[in-house]
Amino acid sequence: MTTDVLALNALAPGKDLNAYVQTISAFPVLTPEQEKALAERFYYENDLEAARELVLCHLRFVVHLARSYRGYGLAEADLIQEGNVGLMKAVKRFNPEVGVRLVSFAVHWIKAEMHEFILRNWRIVKIATTKAQRKLFFNLRSSKKRLAWLTQEETRAVAQELGVSEQEVTRMEGRLAASDVTFEIPNDADDEDGAGAPVLFLASSDADPADLVAEADWQSGNSARLATALAELDERSRDVIMLRWLADEKTTLAELAETYEVSAERIRQIEKNAMKKLRLALAA
Repeated sequence: MTTDVLALNALAPGKDLNAYVQTISAFPVLTPEQEKALAERFYYENDLEAARELVLCHLRFVVHLARSYRGYGLAEADLIQEGNVGLMKAVKRFNPEVGVRLVSFAVHWIKAEMHEFILRNWRIVKIATTKAQRKLFFNLRSSKKRLAWLTQEETRAVAQELGVSEQEVTRMEGRLAASDVTFEIPNDADDEDGAGAPVLFLASSDADPADLVAEADWQSGNSARLATALAELDERSRDVIMLRWLADEKTTLAELAETYEVSAERIRQIEKNAMKKLRLALAA
């Protein structure tokens, strides 16, 4: 495998983490002198090859940090990739004249990228938005040594240690204990699991059952009154209404006038009088 391909694979961890770890293990651990020389080449001469070598030789440290965040339920490969971004940012800002090793300087940048990724993806709803809440989130998770809720004394101790209120500690503990609920019923859920899906508790877009019954009764009553009113019309008036309004294919005034051998105006008058009788019957 060529150096360029090896470097490309090292910056993009895939599904096979063992192969990735094996790949980055091929890069040497730098001595303080080698690290300083590379850092100076990049800092003073903008030597990108030196910067790349600094990044590649410290990727194993990113993996080490990523494994400390396994308890958050996120893909380790994603955490490593985010940490690699932080490492590259650290290399870009590293000043070799400060007198510290790159690892000591880069740990802040690597953790910052991992923390941001965890907060974005750990829950659907953001669990921490302010700087104080973020600090409390990570410290509280590492401080809880058991599954039970904190006692009042433990809550007070955590609040004093982190410089936040006891109420904020209690609220964050509740957020940590909560879990996301899918809005709709999951495809693989059984009857018991799916019973709590929020979609089941939404108001129906249909009318109230009582209103539906009342509407059905009203429609039924109207149909009965219409049938009675039609039966009370004379045969010609009934035929005009049926053919003009109730048939699938409506008949024109001219066609009815020809059938009954009267004028179209006469058919219109018959229709008008019949409709008046029907309206009175339906309004009763």
